[in-house]
Amino acid sequence: MSTLENRRILRHLLRAPVYLYRWHLGRLLGHRFLLLTHIGRRTGIKRQTVLEVMEYRKETLEAIVMSGFGHNSDWLRNIETNGSVELDIASEHFAATFRLLSEEEARVVAGYEHRNRFMGPIFRWVLSRLLGWNYRGSDADRRKLVTQLPLIAFRPRS
Repeated sequence: MSTLENRRILRHLLRAPVYLYRWHLGRLLGHRFLLLTHIGRRTGIKRQTVLEVMEYRKETLEAIVMSGFGHNSDWLRNIETNGSVELDIASEHFAATFRLLSEEEARVVAGYEHRNRFMGPIFRWVLSRLLGWNYRGSDADRRKLVTQLPLIAFRPRS
């Protein structure tokens, strides 16, 4: 199976939780996932994408996600172009702002790996396939990872 076919299959699997949010059952996913609603940069059509939250900061209501398909991910290109973003996380819905995290903030990945240590081998294997190089989980690897697969932080618009 080619890399393109793998990405297509993965994309369809990751879209399944959208229906939980549409049926107002997002609370079942807690703060582990969020539904990102954005506007297509060329079509102007509303789009929705479910993303895994790598870190949720309760005090600032900030949710950090990774763009698994890199800088060319459609949802990332859409929000960078239009800036109009809405989030559903747990049972909350709000307009949001976003920012790309710097290489120095790559410690978010270390925290995610620590909280999901039993999934570590699978996580490293998947990242190695997405990145095209052997991801081992070192600090240097994490900084390099963030340049290819950006981390994005969302928080409520004030």
